[in-house]
Formats: sequence, C-alpha cells, structure tokens
Amino acid sequence: ALAAVGGGAAGPCTLPMLPVLLLFVPGLAAGPAGMLQPRDTPSRERRELGGLWSFRADLSPGRDAGFAQRWYRRPLRQTGPVIDMPVPASFNDITQDPSLESYIGWVWYEKEVLLPLRWLQGDPAPRVVLRFGSAHYYSIVWVNGVQVVEHEGGHLPFEADISSVVQGSPGSLCRITVALNNTLTPHTLPPGSIQYMADKSRYPKNYFVQNTKFDFFNYAGIHRPVVLYTTPAAYIDDITVTTTSSDSLATVQYQVSVVGSTANSLSLSLRDQEGKVVATGDGPVGELKVLNPNLWWPYLMHENPGYLYSLEVRMQAQLDGALLEDVYTLPVGIRTVHVTSSQFLINGRPFYFHGVNKHEDADIRGKGLDWPLIMKDFNLLRWLGANSFRTSHYPYAEEIMDLCDAYGIAVIDESPGVGIKLLENFGNRSLQHHLAVMEELVRRDKNRPSVVMWSVANEPASELPPAAHYFKTVIAHTKALDPSRPVTFVTDANYALDHGAPYVDVICVNSYFSWYHDPGHLEVIPLQLTAQFENWYKTYQKPIIQSEYGADSVPGLHSDPPLMFSEEYQQAMLREYHSVLDKKRKEYVVGELIWNFADFMTNQGTTRVLGNKKGIFTRQRQPKAAAFVLRDRYWRIANESSCLPPAITSHSLFL
Repeated sequence: ALAAVGGGAAGPCTLPMLPVLLLFVPGLAAGPAGMLQPRDTPSRERRELGGLWSFRADLSPGRDAGFAQRWYRRPLRQTGPVIDMPVPASFNDITQDPSLESYIGWVWYEKEVLLPLRWLQGDPAPRVVLRFGSAHYYSIVWVNGVQVVEHEGGHLPFEADISSVVQGSPGSLCRITVALNNTLTPHTLPPGSIQYMADKSRYPKNYFVQNTKFDFFNYAGIHRPVVLYTTPAAYIDDITVTTTSSDSLATVQYQVSVVGSTANSLSLSLRDQEGKVVATGDGPVGELKVLNPNLWWPYLMHENPGYLYSLEVRMQAQLDGALLEDVYTLPVGIRTVHVTSSQFLINGRPFYFHGVNKHEDADIRGKGLDWPLIMKDFNLLRWLGANSFRTSHYPYAEEIMDLCDAYGIAVIDESPGVGIKLLENFGNRSLQHHLAVMEELVRRDKNRPSVVMWSVANEPASELPPAAHYFKTVIAHTKALDPSRPVTFVTDANYALDHGAPYVDVICVNSYFSWYHDPGHLEVIPLQLTAQFENWYKTYQKPIIQSEYGADSVPGLHSDPPLMFSEEYQQAMLREYHSVLDKKRKEYVVGELIWNFADFMTNQGTTRVLGNKKGIFTRQRQPKAAAFVLRDRYWRIANESSCLPPAITSHSLFL
C-alpha cells in the first residue's frame, strides 16, 4: 500500500497518465547488437560513477512535473529541493520519509563528472559510452540536456554512445540526468497494476496503490554500477563463444563482430591461468583446439572448480587514415551441458543441484549492489556446500555472475517473468516484451560457463489456455538464441493442467506441503511429495528439480513439538522433504533448491512480519537452525560423489 499522493489541482484523470508516461514516451532507442561487459584493456578505459548522486522524487499529482518543466535541461538542484542518494542502491530505505519508502512514479537522479581530456581529443577521438548495470524499472537518460537512451526493464544493462554529445560540448563537464519510473503495469515484466481508490470517504484525494502478484518488495533505484568507458572509434562489438570437449581435446567455437570499420586483422589467443597461450586463431569466425583441456567444473564436483581461460581478441583497423587497435579479454570456461530423460549432465557426468534460491536484498541498500554482502553470500554458499542457485526471480548483477564463473557455482538464470497470473499478462504486447527481455538476458550471459540453464518465468498461471502458445513461443525463441543450453520455467501448477510444461527440457516444480497446503501437518509430506514427483515424471519423462520448498521461521522462536514459524518446524519440514528426495534423486530428480537462502523484504501484509522469513539465514546473514541441517545434507551429497579427491571430502577445509 502507498501513502497518500500529494494533493494539487489535478483532476481525477491525471493519475491514470502515470503508466501511459511510463510506456509511451516516444523514441525508444533500440539496444545495440553487442553488450560486452566493460573491462579495462590496453585500448579501453572504464570509470565507475558510484557514490552520491543528486535525487528528487516528482511529488506532483501526475508525477509529470519533471517532464513539463524539463528538469533535464539544467542542473537538478536548480529545479527544486534535492537530496543526496547513494548509487548503487534502492532509494526506498535510505531516508526517514515513509512516502519515499513506498513511492511509485518518476524519480530523478543526476551526477556531474569531469571527463579526461584524452577522452575528448584525437583524430578520430575515442568512443565514449555510458552504461547502467540496471535501473528499476523504466529509464530515460540525458547527457548535458540531450536525450541519449531509454530502456524498459529493471534487471539488465543498457548503454548509450555519448561521444557526439560530450565531444561537442564546451569543456569536459558531463551532466548525467536520469528519470526513473518504477510503475508496473499488466504488460511490464514483472507485471502489476495501478488501482485508484475513488471512495473519498475512505481515501485521500488522488490515492492509488501498486498491486503485484509476486512476493518480494518492489525496490527501485539505480541498483547496479553506472560506468563510463571508452573504446576506439572502430571496436570489437560482440563475442560469442560455445565449447565442446572430451578428456583430451576441447573445441572453442567463436564469432566476433566489429563495428566502425572493416578490420584489417582480427587475431585471438586463448591463455590458461598461468598465462600460457594454448590456442590461437584469426578472423571473425572460427574454432580453437585445446589439447588436454582444464574443464570448467562446478564447486565440489572437481578439485579445481571454476577453471577459466582468457580469450584475448585483438583487432586492427584503418579508419580515416588512422590505424586503430582494440583489445578485449573474455573469460572462457570449457564445459558441456546435456539433459537426458532422467539426468542433468555437465561434462558428461551426472550433476545434482544441491543449492538455494536467492534474492538481491539486504537492509538499507535494498537491491543495490554491495561488495561486502556479495562476498558474505558466496562464503556462506561454500560453507553450506551449495553448488548452485537460481536467480529468483530476475537476472542478477554481472558482478555476481563473474564470481559464479570463477567459483564454480552453477546458475539457473531466470528472467523477471514472475507474477504472470492474469489473462491480460499473456497477450501479444506482453509476449513481445518477454521475447525482447530474453534477447537481452541471453546477449548478456551467453558466454558464462556458470549459466547451465535458462528459466523464462516463475510460477505463472500456466494452467490458463493462452499459456500454451505463450511459453511455446518464449521457449522456442530462447532456444533459437542459444541452442547450447536447456530451457525451463518454474511451475506450481497441477501436472495435469500445466500448458507450458510440454516445452521445457527440465521440470522445475515448487511445492510447500504442510505450509501453504495442509499447514502444520508434517505427516502429509511423504505421500504428497512422492505423488508429485511420480505424476510429473510419468506424464513427461523429463528430469525434475524441486525448485522451491521451505517454511517461515522466526529467529529464536522455538517449539517442541515443532509448531509453524518455529526454527524446529523449519528443520522438521526440511527433513521430511529430504527423506523423499533421497529416494527420488536415485531415479530422475536432479536437484533441490531451498526457499530461501536468506530472509528478504516483501510488501506489508497480514502474513508477513517485516518480510518473508523462509531464509535459512536471517536477512543479516546469521544462520538459523535449518542452515546446519542443510549444510550436513549438502556435504553428505557432495561426499558421495566418486569424482571428489580425498582432500575435498572433508568439509573442514572450507570452514
């Protein structure tokens, strides 16, 4: 629920313009073909713009004063009161203002930076690019008062070539202005709706609420790093890598695209972790042969997990009489993924997901990227013996994905397709946007060895008839974009009614027996969970992942016999699920992902006390009793693997 929107002279037709402003601002810029992650190289420089930005929420009744008064045309501080706002971070929990905590509509950010003169000079001058790791949900960006990019979607990067703007402006000042709107509509991803409360005897004037069908807080803001980076005027735009392997030989197939000029030469060198060149190639398309390769293995599946090679791509090109050189280095993990009717295979060996679901969520910063928190989470994952997680329910930051590549954490990479519950969410407008989001996600993460499967949605209303065409289309599109990985979505529908399940490669099913169903009755779990697995497998003959299960527990609340919300009940529920999983993982169940890794914030409601408490860790990352149950289990499963050397079979090494 929202606090009352500020008053004003606007009539009742003003507020409905909010979603219209969100979705129909003209001139939406198409995304570039390539979105290589910014890196410092001999030919490229990057500069992060984190820290304090000027911030102003548009509190006008229609949330449109910023556009009507053109706040982007001058420094934001000249338009009215501004406050300091950290970037990256959600804006909701930073201040003591309850209206900002629950604010829906346009907010404005601004940062003024001085650019190095070497970025503005030269013949030809370097290309200067402004990139946002993510901003939730809809963004319009100006540089020095000139609009440079728009982007819809809250969890993937977008960027703009701002060379002509900054090189054509006097001096080296770069004023970046961002208008950001977190409104969700039936056609956004995730979807939502704005509800207007017209009963003036019960609600203040212009009162409205943002309704959603998902169970996490709709945090908003510039959530991931903002970066300025340079490339030569002719540059490497995109790289696509796929790998095949055997014990003695691996093949790295590559495709490189170049923009700005026809490359005079394009050479590639693949180096191992000691810097030794193990393969070379040239030209935009080809393959590299690697003898006796070090394969990329998941954590606890090999004594040296997460092995990464470095693929250096070097381009030389003539442009306007000048010889330009661009260099980009891409981490490469050599591994294969294959699915049979009962197994999930990595490098030809059966892989069992013993992992977690997570959220980008923490105190104060909300969904903002935070390095101490990221490292704490990865240390807890390794302590737990978890080899995987699902990016529930949206793509996570590139920085997090980098660590998954390096540490060997397998990832089910999920789109923001959560809360797709109503018939109108399955229409063509929603479908086209969903397809575009999958294109952005695959483009960003296609080269990551840690990404072993795409998930296009979580708990949609897949029992509705339009879901058949919708998910057939989205899954086929994702497979066309990337034929090398399996594709799924996560269902909580009845096996006999799910219209999307025929199109997935792996069945991912969520169930909360003895919690949302038969609450308090732990004794029903063995029968109901066994029936769940057997019904799904008999119907589809596909491997199954228990993609969610769990129970809320309030830290420090104890009960014996176990009662709901106590730590003992959470432990007991896990053990009941595990007894069935131990039987079925010998057949066709290929994974289990606890809900959830840590407690997280949700909208206020009668079933949530300061958020969802299903974490095995608190929101501050302290273990509940269930964490030790899961830790003992995951290390036992890992130790059963015959491919682990003796040094790894003792988890004391990872304390």
